[in-house]
Amino acid sequence: MAHVKRFQNIPMSKSMRGLCKEEDYAFLGMSKKTAEDATEGCSALEDDLPDKKEERIRRRLDWEKQEKDRLRAIEESKKEKEQQWRTHIAELTSNQEKALQDRLARLQRFREFQRKVLGEEEGMEGEAADQLLTRM
Repeated sequence: MAHVKRFQNIPMSKSMRGLCKEEDYAFLGMSKKTAEDATEGCSALEDDLPDKKEERIRRRLDWEKQEKDRLRAIEESKKEKEQQWRTHIAELTSNQEKALQDRLARLQRFREFQRKVLGEEEGMEGEAADQLLTRM
């Protein structure tokens, strides 16, 4: 309890005082010599600060570069997939158009065949056979 009396003038709640121990306040009882040593240590740390700051800046720039590269790769991937999709759709459309043209050609040949057969069976010529086909 000696530490409570010794550091009584430090503003702190009573519950905190109970939790703290004398070792926690040891830094307040430092002599001037240790304080000077501490300031020398601080100046050494201050010398390291620009190096640390430069290191942080370098790391941040590296991270930003990696992020840009990642975003560029994602964008290129999207463009490539979109191009593949367009190519796929163009192929499907071309195949469908070809299939429709083939079907139309087959239907036209079949109609010509029907006209020919009906004309031969009934002895009809062009227009009469067309009228008969239209009714069918």
